[in-house]
Amino acid sequence: MDVSCPPTPLATPPSRAPKNDELRFKTITSPCEWIEDYHPGGYHPVHLGDTFRDGRYKVIRKLGNGSYSTVWLARDTTQGGYVALKIVVSGFPKSTNELQILDHVAQAAPAQAAQYITRLLDSFEHQGPNGLHTCLVFEPMGPTVNTMVQELPQFKPRKFRMKIRYPPEMSRAILKQSLEALAFLHAQGIAHGDFQPGNMLFSLDDIDSKPEDLLRQEECVETGSISPPVQRLDGKEDLWAPRYLCVEQPLAAFTNYVNEIKIKLSDLGGAYFFTHPPTKPLTPTGLRTPELVLAGTVNNTNDVWSFGCLVFELMTGRPLFCVPGSESQVEVDDDHLLQLTGILGPLPDNLYEQWETSSLYFTPQRELYNCEVGGVREGEEPLMFEQESMEELFDQANPDIDEEEASEIKSLIRRILQYDPADRPTPAEILQDPWFLRA
Repeated sequence: MDVSCPPTPLATPPSRAPKNDELRFKTITSPCEWIEDYHPGGYHPVHLGDTFRDGRYKVIRKLGNGSYSTVWLARDTTQGGYVALKIVVSGFPKSTNELQILDHVAQAAPAQAAQYITRLLDSFEHQGPNGLHTCLVFEPMGPTVNTMVQELPQFKPRKFRMKIRYPPEMSRAILKQSLEALAFLHAQGIAHGDFQPGNMLFSLDDIDSKPEDLLRQEECVETGSISPPVQRLDGKEDLWAPRYLCVEQPLAAFTNYVNEIKIKLSDLGGAYFFTHPPTKPLTPTGLRTPELVLAGTVNNTNDVWSFGCLVFELMTGRPLFCVPGSESQVEVDDDHLLQLTGILGPLPDNLYEQWETSSLYFTPQRELYNCEVGGVREGEEPLMFEQESMEELFDQANPDIDEEEASEIKSLIRRILQYDPADRPTPAEILQDPWFLRA
């Protein structure tokens, strides 16, 4: 009599990013989160039509995803209307901190909090195959400042060499409103910690009256709404990942950006009280302060530095510091520091002395001799690039403003991007700049 062996049970994947020899899935090229991030401690697998909180919230559309969460449009079957459901990765330790900060600002200044910060409506925990996930329920919002620019009608159809950036007055309105929101947080003794265009959201026209059919995302591979089926390399069925990934579909068609722009800050997952700064902030690489790069110093001016970089970015359509990733954090930091010195000028002595690998690029007299990140390779000559200042880069982008306004904006950026944190203005002080007062 033949006796069949029981199938070999699946090995539980590690609760961290996998190494190359630990990859479980065939490659998915759809513009979604990385499928390998579905593991214990990672994302919760979600399918369209799933329900949460004992059936109250029904998922109908994917709004977006980040490094630590996915965000979904859901129908509130109990109270009616729609909500944004943020499902945090189970291994993220700061979700309770986000709740505390949201509760703090809502109680301290409820009217202003509702004006400047996406409103928290509910919160709960959800147990899934990858662990226990904090779930935060917010008012639904439109696309981020990062993505909305792609939806503006003047950029459709897309043409070769078209400059994709917001019109100047729209940029100023976005910057001013995000700065007002930042000033509100700082007045409460709170830093955002991840102040960037991906966490600035446009408000929506009323969507509660819209039928669900109009808002529901198609479960269709052919239209590009979802990815092809998720497949393991070993052909087995996975227990930790969804059957497919959803391509994010922000609510651009329902966003109010013509008559009156309204921006709110979102994602306080990296926020912190001034009195308790984190050891590892969530600040994007290119928006880090020099003291954060060199010494890991976190202070309440980190948001202000980020804002200075974003003034340049929104007015020109280009990031001020473009720092690519690398397996070597030292090389990432060196690249950033080289850009800082080239664009803003030499580092002051107290910062330069902390740059342990500066001799790879500068002589003992602090003269630049090499721009090759990682140092001059054996048998090769030093690599040198022409150094261009922030002002020169701004002018090269040729923003659609006159020379007087361009000069005013460049002076504002210089005023903000001070190497000494004590010299950086507060958000409230920046709001008194003539360029913002005229907005």
